[in-house]
Amino acid sequence: MAMDAPTINYETDDFSDILKKDARFDPRAYDFVLQVISEASESAKGHVTGAELLDWFRDLALDAYGPLAYAVLSDWGVHTCEDVGDIVFSLYNSKRIGKTDSDSPADFIGGFDFREEFLGPYRT
Repeated sequence: MAMDAPTINYETDDFSDILKKDARFDPRAYDFVLQVISEASESAKGHVTGAELLDWFRDLALDAYGPLAYAVLSDWGVHTCEDVGDIVFSLYNSKRIGKTDSDSPADFIGGFDFREEFLGPYRT
């Protein structure tokens, strides 16, 4: 799936309400995931599943950061697909996004291996 790298505006939200409850992730991680959700939802013309969101997350991170994607995400505290799910549900719990009754944090368990997906394409 070809897509343009996302336009990221880190100054739109400081996510302080979320960070007071859970400071594991850098605010830029929340901003990036919101951008991923926006791009994926727009492309799908509606709701996307956790698995679809993870595909978009991977592709947009690689498009935006290339060989630095793993380092950038690690710097933000995002190391696994489960972390992405935690961010998504923190965004939901803070009323920034919606969800369906069937959406669950379990949708993000075991999605893919971050090291393989973000470092693998750049191994020589």
